[in-house]
Amino acid sequence: MAVNLVNVENVSKVYGTRALLDGVSLGVSEGDRIGVVGRNGDGKTTLIRMLAKVEEADSGRVTHSGGLRLGVLTQHDSLDPDATVRHEVIGDMADHEWAGNAKVRDVLTGLFGGLDLPGFPKGLDTVIGPLSGGERRRIALAKLLIEEQDLIVLDEPTNHLDVEGIAWLAGHLRERRSALVCVTHDRWFLDQVCTRMWDVQRGDVYEYEGGYSDYVFARAERERIAATEEVKRQNLVRKELAWLRRGAPARTSKPRFRVEAANELIADVPPPRDSSELMKFASSRLGKTVFDLEDVTVQAGPKVLLKHVTWQLGPGDRIGLVGVNGAGKTSLLRAMTEAARTEGETQPAGGHIAVGRTVKLAYLSQEVDELDPTWRVLEAVQRVRERVDLGKGREMTAGQLCETFGFGKEKQWTPVGDLSGGERRRLQLLRLLMDEPNVLFLDEPTNDLDIETLTQLEDVLDGWPGSMIVISHDRFFVERTTDRVFALLGDGALRMLPRGIDEYLERRLRMEEAVAAQASAAAPKPAAQEKSAADQRAAKKELQKIERQLDKVSEKESKLHARIAEHATDFAKVAELDAQLRDLAGEREELELRWLELAENA
Repeated sequence: MAVNLVNVENVSKVYGTRALLDGVSLGVSEGDRIGVVGRNGDGKTTLIRMLAKVEEADSGRVTHSGGLRLGVLTQHDSLDPDATVRHEVIGDMADHEWAGNAKVRDVLTGLFGGLDLPGFPKGLDTVIGPLSGGERRRIALAKLLIEEQDLIVLDEPTNHLDVEGIAWLAGHLRERRSALVCVTHDRWFLDQVCTRMWDVQRGDVYEYEGGYSDYVFARAERERIAATEEVKRQNLVRKELAWLRRGAPARTSKPRFRVEAANELIADVPPPRDSSELMKFASSRLGKTVFDLEDVTVQAGPKVLLKHVTWQLGPGDRIGLVGVNGAGKTSLLRAMTEAARTEGETQPAGGHIAVGRTVKLAYLSQEVDELDPTWRVLEAVQRVRERVDLGKGREMTAGQLCETFGFGKEKQWTPVGDLSGGERRRLQLLRLLMDEPNVLFLDEPTNDLDIETLTQLEDVLDGWPGSMIVISHDRFFVERTTDRVFALLGDGALRMLPRGIDEYLERRLRMEEAVAAQASAAAPKPAAQEKSAADQRAAKKELQKIERQLDKVSEKESKLHARIAEHATDFAKVAELDAQLRDLAGEREELELRWLELAENA
């Protein structure tokens, strides 16, 4: 029988005149892995802070078992700014002691990319004070994970982690014996880690068995039976349920919802997007050319991020862009944005970016644009436009779109200066969509958005007829809103990944293993093992041959991109050409692997 670690009994918490939690009773036992979800401002963080006894309840009682070892990651760390990373994370352990500890090695490698902390100027001896908020957060997370706990409480642990870091953290938490309570908006992470869900809504907490997918199924069924939610919100839940059920039926291994009821619920729900219909709309709004990149080189200062990239963003393309931090994802979008803004006059360091004449671009950057703090929310939206056409006959007023994005009638009269960070992010998205763009660049659009707002944004984008590039560490959002994934792997190239983010993680792992193998083989080989001059000449000849073959593959890829644009409205032809493109991508990968093998031994 599992030991009870924490009891929350009849707990209430009031802020101003609003009851965030009203008579809530919950428990956490050994082995529990609980995900906490709900709208921003509904009390998720307050609940876990009271559970961890970081914050006092107004009434009720929170009880911890005797000798409970508790680890808490809050959204604001308590690190000593004058201390070094070594002092905060490793403490007093000698080098041989922590270097011989498998858990310490795993945490440092998983969160920082190596035992020497390659991203920090002085490695472990870097002083914490000047570091960014994201770097400080990883240090606080590493400090917590290295210690032993009975219960770990995490508030937004995936913030500031890239796709690889999130995948590592999910695997690490699955293998730990500690119980877990976690607030996060990362739905893929919830599905990977959690076995129970707490949904905080209007002062109450609803409990569900299973991960995020199970929670969506069970919540849709509960709302169908209870009939307590308005029709619009029910339809959103049903739509996401349909996507989860059809697109990833094996997403969780032990579904605990009523499968028959869930299937009945989505029997009449169409797929989230009608891709062929959207492409027709996009072609009519954009023509054949959107963005054509020819032999483009992108630099950030003296650093070359992308070299000789030839690529095309066509009408209706929905692209997910992933890659290591610093590989050039944002720089690529900025270069394309500058070319569009100046009608082709501003070009990157090398090559040329051609922009279609009808392109109307909206770029959501990671920074939240400052608006006049005295404006009301509705006024800030109406200053862009009174009504918006979202495609497929869907027209909304500014007020209706505000409601879709969680700004109810009362909230629409709130001054912009009184909004939270997440609410300002929502308002920024709203203003972009009100301007009726036909090309969207979204750089980390999910920052500060709660799950309910994310599903509403996905619903709007499902029917949006245009071209789109999404950069996000939120794997669920990328897979949900885009049709193809391209990656920047840090080697200056842009590659399409037919199998999406799974393939990206596999490639990154292979690259890291190759680097490790090179490092271990750095010692000079004995003379007896050195290749003969004839072997070296043969290897160089094969290298030159492969380079010529790679050039031919690039030419074929460019021609195929051009033909795809030419036949954009002939969807059978586009599918045929896309299959040829995937075959070429496989051929390129084989040639590149052979080239690397020969280059290492030449």
